[in-house]
Amino acid sequence: MRIALITDAWKPQVNGVVRTLMSVTDPLRRSGHEVELIAPDQFASIPCPTYSEIRLALAGPRKVGRRIERFGPDAIHIATEGPLGWAARHWCMRRGLNFTTAYHTQFPEYVARRTGMPASLIWPMIRRFHFPSATIMVATPTIRDELRAQGIGPLAHWSRGVDVATFQPDHAPPDLFFKLKRPIQLYVGRVAVEKNIEAFLTNTHPGSKVVVGDGPALESLKEQFPEAHFLGRQMGDALAACYAGADVFVFPSRTDTFGLVMIEALACGTPVAAYPVAGPLDVLSPKAGAMSDLLERAIEVALTLRRDDCLAHGRSFSWEASAQQFLSALRPASEERQSVGLTPFAA
Repeated sequence: MRIALITDAWKPQVNGVVRTLMSVTDPLRRSGHEVELIAPDQFASIPCPTYSEIRLALAGPRKVGRRIERFGPDAIHIATEGPLGWAARHWCMRRGLNFTTAYHTQFPEYVARRTGMPASLIWPMIRRFHFPSATIMVATPTIRDELRAQGIGPLAHWSRGVDVATFQPDHAPPDLFFKLKRPIQLYVGRVAVEKNIEAFLTNTHPGSKVVVGDGPALESLKEQFPEAHFLGRQMGDALAACYAGADVFVFPSRTDTFGLVMIEALACGTPVAAYPVAGPLDVLSPKAGAMSDLLERAIEVALTLRRDDCLAHGRSFSWEASAQQFLSALRPASEERQSVGLTPFAA
């Protein structure tokens, strides 16, 4: 199958969307499918206001459409609700082509955290973007239920995976970890306001706090929390060593739809502490994570969990299975869209 995949999130960004798309396209290509990425690095772009690491492509429907048409896809997937996503959506609709979309980010809550604008004002835009989609792919039952309540569908399940060759418990901890007071509490992800990192850094549980990642809030948080340890962006084995050397992984976000970093931590044998919100509610199990509205309580319970149980749960997520779910949810570009209800969603 020839698959055109349009995304506003791509390298050099490092986030869950980029890592998901990279990790899914690899097994698809190994299986003989052709995947054409249409991403911001192929066009002139400008930095996103308040978040310069994100580039916004300066490309309208004609430019994006020419790339899609030149490739001649059997299926078209629009991954994000950014400028390229809107351009591809417009081009497909004008030509009567079928396409699928995905809901990767709690965009209304994301905008609310960054601007103070009520999330309720953003949902109409989300509904409009996804309305013509033949299928909207979602990662968890909690997000499925939220989208259904917003009148968005039809929906299909697309979970996430973990690279167990890289994320495994045998990595030696970073040298810094041998000098830190235990327990070592770890955060990994974008260092940005919507990730609620302040909740992690202000929690009162004893021990040391380590932040891995980069983003627009990094310098501000360094100034506010000089006692914390900021390691910047880490990749591959260096990142896995941080996971494996920590005593608990703390996931303070309330705006993620899945939380890929949680299963990476679990695959390294590290228990997870989180709030009981979308993402953790679907990803964690009682033996592999703890959730509480009081983050200190979640950390306390997570530290009592067996690392072998965490490892087993983390390894239950597969990128090969994720790629197959993605493939199954695609629709032929030339197929006339039927009036259908919600597609089955396997929990």
